[in-house]
Amino acid sequence: MDIGVISVRYARALLKSATAQKLEDAVYQDMQLLAKSYMEVPQLKQTIAAPMLAKEEKEALLLTAVGGEPTDLTRAFLKLVLKEDREPVMQFIANSYVTLYRRQKNVIRGRLITAARVSPATEQKMRRMVESKTNGTVEFETEVNPDIIGGFILEYDTYRMDASVKAKLNTILQALKK
Repeated sequence: MDIGVISVRYARALLKSATAQKLEDAVYQDMQLLAKSYMEVPQLKQTIAAPMLAKEEKEALLLTAVGGEPTDLTRAFLKLVLKEDREPVMQFIANSYVTLYRRQKNVIRGRLITAARVSPATEQKMRRMVESKTNGTVEFETEVNPDIIGGFILEYDTYRMDASVKAKLNTILQALKK
């Protein structure tokens, strides 16, 4: 069976169970942390997939990767994944859960890149603007990149607005080359 199909089925079942227990937000946090752990520690995927490692050790590793105190549902789900020998696709399951949760809750990811740190008020204003355009909740991430010189770059959903000084200078440079 296809990895994508398996991971979506498991993620959908977890989301359905979490929603029924009103734990979908907490499980979302758990799955985000797990997905982040897989991204930040590439060896985790190979270690979890290793057939020589005992299931108990894999479970302990996954619980550590979830961080903090995972929900009982997350703990039970990890046990089920291990019991069914689906641990090699756990990273995909976590990512699929995050995607399905965002779709169900109409959560849009947004990113604001600026040359210098912005005030929380400015960040909140940008978040509200995106929320008004998308009619959804925005998970906002800010990033400081001095290379853009000034202005900002706003990204959300499939939209990108580049109002940086660097982009404007590049536009002028391209016009001068013609």
